Amino acid sequence: MSIGKRIRIERIMKKDNDNAVIVPMDHGVSMGPIGGLIDMRRTIDEVAEGGADAIVVHKGIASLNGFGRDIGLIIHLSGSTSLAPDPNEKVGVCGVEEAIKLGADAVSVHVNLGSKTEARQLAELGRISSECLGWGVPLLAMMYPRGDGIDPFSERAVSIATRVGAELGADIVKTNFTGDVESFRRVVRGCPVPIVVAGGPKMGNEAELLQMVEMAMDAGARGVAIGRNIFQARNPAKMTKAIAMIVHDNATAEEALEFLNWMAIRVE
Repeated sequence: MSIGKRIRIERIMKKDNDNAVIVPMDHGVSMGPIGGLIDMRRTIDEVAEGGADAIVVHKGIASLNGFGRDIGLIIHLSGSTSLAPDPNEKVGVCGVEEAIKLGADAVSVHVNLGSKTEARQLAELGRISSECLGWGVPLLAMMYPRGDGIDPFSERAVSIATRVGAELGADIVKTNFTGDVESFRRVVRGCPVPIVVAGGPKMGNEAELLQMVEMAMDAGARGVAIGRNIFQARNPAKMTKAIAMIVHDNATAEEALEFLNWMAIRVE
């Protein structure tokens, strides 16, 4: 890893264990102004207060008049909307140099393996990784198995997705959790770069979310990249803190849930 990448990645994967709590907030392009992403500045300040290491946003949000709290900035370079004939088709909407001008500590690219446009998305990932190498900017690759007949949580599909991200130059790979420690441990072993796990759609059960984070960390994940389950939580700052307790402080899911419930009682 180049000196530039090492310096910048310390803004994202930090503290004593080099793990990361990343909060993606790029959903406005695909889903519009959903809950939690109306007042972006407030939500970003809340997750920063809770101990998030970095956020993922599109360039337009990053160009707003800054945020109240300091936090690592990852600019998302891919986009598609839920109105498209094929929402799994991702296209480039920003470049690495433009992201650097906006103050990015890293950039991210979304690739849907198994989709009808996989080839174009892989070509875009390869092009962006080359630019990142030239500029010394870390690359987060969001690698998802998505397509007809594909189980997005199967060990084989997730293993292929993570390995492709590493092979094509990603410094960090985000992907789905396979559902159990042993299968995900094998995924981690097969990927030579750090893996962070996605949160997926909003869960109704906080205990289930925290248990997933604990299992992923036990399997060797280096953190999380959780969006809706944080910014749509009843208290984004407290949920971020609960997850950070597991990722950075080796807390159990039970301990993190106790913290959440205790804080809820105090607020009430």
